[in-house]
Amino acid sequence: MTRLSRQDRVRILLVDDHPLVRIALRDLILREHGLAVCGEADDRVGALAAIAASKPHLVITDLALRDSEGLELIRNIHRRYPKIRILVLSMYDESLYAERVIRAGACGYISKEEATTKVLEAVRKILGGEIYWSEKVAANVASKVARAVGTLKKGRPVDLLSERELEIFELVGKGASTEQIAAFLHIGSSTVETYRSRIKRKMDLKSGVELLQAAIGWKMAGVVYRHRQW
Repeated sequence: MTRLSRQDRVRILLVDDHPLVRIALRDLILREHGLAVCGEADDRVGALAAIAASKPHLVITDLALRDSEGLELIRNIHRRYPKIRILVLSMYDESLYAERVIRAGACGYISKEEATTKVLEAVRKILGGEIYWSEKVAANVASKVARAVGTLKKGRPVDLLSERELEIFELVGKGASTEQIAAFLHIGSSTVETYRSRIKRKMDLKSGVELLQAAIGWKMAGVVYRHRQW
């Protein structure tokens, strides 16, 4: 196997206020082909400084940090660096926090009680543009989106969407970010945001989270728009 240079590997920043956790994660990641640890931090200020210096592709962070809540850090990263993917690795109750971290801008949540193989699985899925959460959380979300799908099918507001809006709606359901959709469709990020606003208005969705849940639910129901491969 050809060894990739540090520049060619996916750069991952570790944020946790327990040194032993960072050591374990670093050892795990460094054994994986194509991944590299570009920095570490134990608080929000240090994490933001490390991001500015090392420009990671992915940040793995706990929710309990030395100087602040991890949710605040997630919001800061998402606002300043929207292209950076974020995975939360925490002991907090995932049934309470998984959806909250997604709303804050993270791309996945995994419990520290999970096997290390699950961490790598989560990393790969998130780097591939997907959203990751445990089977238990996925079941909870599925029940919510099932209700959303039922509402959608009754009135079929999705029929009000234009061809382009429907295409973007499906990409949202696949976990694609605004920047990824823009790059894939060769349009500006602001244009994607305009389409997202139109979709929410037509489908009477109040927030980006409701849009995501509806899009995932529509995809789970098997009503998928096939224009080209994502």
